[in-house]
Amino acid sequence: MDKLVIEGGVPLKGRVRVSGSKNAALPILLASILVDGEVHLTNVPDLRDIATTLKLLELLGCRAEFQNGEVRLHSCNLKPEAPYDLVRTMRASVLCLGPLLTRLGRARVALPGGCAIGARPVDMHLKGLERMGAVFELESGDIIGTCDGLRGAHIPLDFPTVGGTEHLIMAATLAEGETTLENAAREPEIQDLAEFLNACGARISGHGTSVVRIEGVQSLHGASYRVMPDRIEAGTYLVAAGITGGDLELEDCPVEALETVIDKLRDMGVRFEGDSSSFRAFVDGPLNCVDLSTRPYPGFPTDMQAQIMALMCCSRGAGVVTEGIFENRFMHVQELCRLGAHITLSGQSAMVRGVDRLKGATVMASDLRASACLVLAGLAASGRTDVRRIYHLDRGYERMERKLEQVGARIRREQE
Repeated sequence: MDKLVIEGGVPLKGRVRVSGSKNAALPILLASILVDGEVHLTNVPDLRDIATTLKLLELLGCRAEFQNGEVRLHSCNLKPEAPYDLVRTMRASVLCLGPLLTRLGRARVALPGGCAIGARPVDMHLKGLERMGAVFELESGDIIGTCDGLRGAHIPLDFPTVGGTEHLIMAATLAEGETTLENAAREPEIQDLAEFLNACGARISGHGTSVVRIEGVQSLHGASYRVMPDRIEAGTYLVAAGITGGDLELEDCPVEALETVIDKLRDMGVRFEGDSSSFRAFVDGPLNCVDLSTRPYPGFPTDMQAQIMALMCCSRGAGVVTEGIFENRFMHVQELCRLGAHITLSGQSAMVRGVDRLKGATVMASDLRASACLVLAGLAASGRTDVRRIYHLDRGYERMERKLEQVGARIRREQE
């Protein structure tokens, strides 16, 4: 098992290229099950979750090749079963259920796993598919679904679930008639999925709003598509500039999709210049704590909560962070306290009081974004910080230690 060793206290300076979005690439890869013909994707990040998804697609009967950020896929001999050994490691795997039902009329998919940050129920996924004509039963930890062709339906969602919205858009693409999703999630990654499917011949409108309409088509054809840049990776490097008192220039930064994060960082005192092709973040004075609440897009993203908290730990004053999406997303707090942070938890809120300096220690990552948070804190801390269990980090950040090393960080990967 690997760990990252960080000697902190170095302002980061230089240029970082933002990788393709993990959260956009995963549903797009699984949506390729729906397509007759070859799918060619570019700007695909080289991550553990991508490798897991490609293995899953191969087990499901797809031909898959991945090289230098490009994926070529062809769903030529589909099989209806997604095994537990792969699905348990990544919750997005459940998104193959709807496409398999659509193409084959049956599917058996293990209940998903992933980061331990909340219950993440698939109930809304299944309820929506049931409205479209699917029937489900649970057997030995597997979801078994059957249908005699999916049909368009009106589906009001109880909550703007990202995975549920993606799942139902996929399933509705080849369903008979029109499907309307109300209270749909609006995240940029959902918009990217819909644009990919439309490039393959789907008829989807309203993506990016709370009402999405999908007019079913007979089939989808192959296409080439570039995956959007990763707004969470980009946001993490913007925080890295702030927490080290540095000056970083981000190439291919999705500025518009990061508006709420940039606004919050600006409130804290981080300065910005440029546009998506070259976006600069720098610090020329002290930073201040702020209050924030995570909300569905376009609100502040839950995937940036831990990183902003690390920055607040090194800022002046105090602020309250309220988690409005997941019920168990403060597991990084205790580890930040090991580095000298001053944080008090109360239910779904955390009171953060800035300290003069964090001090290096050995810390343990509990999930993907907590891993990034602890790396950021280690970059700011005096002395040595060891971040253990970084396999979480490798699921969502492409060569993070190399990118940080190139802009001046004293960071290395070692075996435990």
